[in-house]
Amino acid sequence: MPHHFHVLAFDWDGTLIDSQARIVGSLHAAIRDVGLEPRTDQQLRNIIGLSLESAMLHLYPNVAAADCYAVIERYRHYYFAVGLAPTPLFPKVKETLGSLQELGYTLAVATGKSRAGLDRALAECELTEFFTLTRCADETRSKPDPKMLFEIMEVLAVAPKNMLMIGDSEYDLQMANNAGVPAVGVNYGVHEQQRLQALNPLTCLDNFASLLTWLQRETILPPQG
Repeated sequence: MPHHFHVLAFDWDGTLIDSQARIVGSLHAAIRDVGLEPRTDQQLRNIIGLSLESAMLHLYPNVAAADCYAVIERYRHYYFAVGLAPTPLFPKVKETLGSLQELGYTLAVATGKSRAGLDRALAECELTEFFTLTRCADETRSKPDPKMLFEIMEVLAVAPKNMLMIGDSEYDLQMANNAGVPAVGVNYGVHEQQRLQALNPLTCLDNFASLLTWLQRETILPPQG
């Protein structure tokens, strides 16, 4: 039986926006400032998608609370530094979101970013108008805990089978699995296709625009009007 999705929930970093280099660079600088042992680019890429607090515990399991929050503060300083060029969207993101809206989908965001960080990014990228609801790690729980998806479903009165999670990391797909929500992986973000496929997404896509084609081909579209 084909899927019938009403709500599409998107991860942010690595799914809609190409922020990997900015996140990794900001983390390197913050870690250096606080004087913790350096981590590799790969180690830092691997935690993209988690809340900053969860990311720090993955990187430094025995980190002191003061050092953890010092790194977070310095990270935000570097990530939001004045004069940095806006972080680019992946190709065709804005056009595809517009087409999905026109087809009748309700769009949401479920992200490991903070509320202040997401609101700033939405405004910077001019995407605020596309999303009916957004949930951030600092107002609920970090992925892969399913709480932010449960909250989205409750507010939008949608059943798990009628929501689709789209993300680039295993944390996104683990969260979806934990919530009983179908998921689609994207291969161009932080985690490779093999890692995503181990979590049984409906498909893995090579570019964002192909989400629209896949939905039109493989699912029942939302009712119009």
